[in-house]
Amino acid sequence: MTSAHEVARNPGMPLDLSVVQAVRVNKSAAERRVASLPGRRSIKADAQAAWLLNAVTCIDLTTLNGDDTQGRVKRLCAKAITPVRPDILAALGMADRQITTGAVCVYHRFVACAVEALEGTGIPVAAVSTGFPAGLTPHELKLKEIEASVADGASEIDIVITREHVLTGNWQALYDEMRDFRKACGDAHVKAILATGDLKTLRNVARASMVCMMAGADFIKTSTGKEAQNATLLVTLVMLRMIRLYQSMTGFKVGYKPAGGISKAKDILVYQSLMKEELGRDWLRPNLFRIGASSLLADIERQLVHHVDGAYSAVKRHPIG
Repeated sequence: MTSAHEVARNPGMPLDLSVVQAVRVNKSAAERRVASLPGRRSIKADAQAAWLLNAVTCIDLTTLNGDDTQGRVKRLCAKAITPVRPDILAALGMADRQITTGAVCVYHRFVACAVEALEGTGIPVAAVSTGFPAGLTPHELKLKEIEASVADGASEIDIVITREHVLTGNWQALYDEMRDFRKACGDAHVKAILATGDLKTLRNVARASMVCMMAGADFIKTSTGKEAQNATLLVTLVMLRMIRLYQSMTGFKVGYKPAGGISKAKDILVYQSLMKEELGRDWLRPNLFRIGASSLLADIERQLVHHVDGAYSAVKRHPIG
């Protein structure tokens, strides 16, 4: 499996408010671009199976529920190790490939459990942190939570930003907060969750994306999955354009993670097409592309069964955790 750590890490840069303030979004043009996607790309047959298998390797298999238990987390880890049934892989000519999910994502309480369950597999554990999902706990406690998850073995930390900084245009505060999060993570990679559904405008999404990258985010991520509106293609386009701009400014590649609401295989095909068209093939691998999901994996596996057998399998035959 390709590790996120194989990409030259974004060190960040000084906050440049002239760049941030210059960011604009042409909403009507962005909407036209997104609306054209499903009709322009039709991926079928073997190509579709290959794209779906690729999507599996980019999934951060996630459980973030109040009733999570160690048993559920261990089952989730088992699924991450073998996300597609061996007989399906064999029928696709992929029996010799090590197909795993990109990571397992859990609350801090279950980091040590997940690390133990995944020992020797190379699958990283991602921990949501900084008062997830609202991000309203005291700053010092946020930093201690990050440090605790890293100490327990998490190699990726999904942080949530303080939305108020974006909504009030306090870009210095957002930058300083993100720099502190990055420092607390140490060698662990940090994904900055913007909670785009709370940010009101696409311009806010674009500017928050740029500030977080300037502060050293390894990934920018749409949502916690708990907002009223989570990942959308429109928000994705805006964030990808900011990643492209940041790379042109600094030479560093930043990853992207849509999360929340992506549950159908046909939808992730469109997301992958958009990634390829906007950023290139490098962003189709788990070192630069992750998908925050759980039920998506079951639908992908059902589509692969249909590709092999010509019939859809019942959802209950593809438990996640």
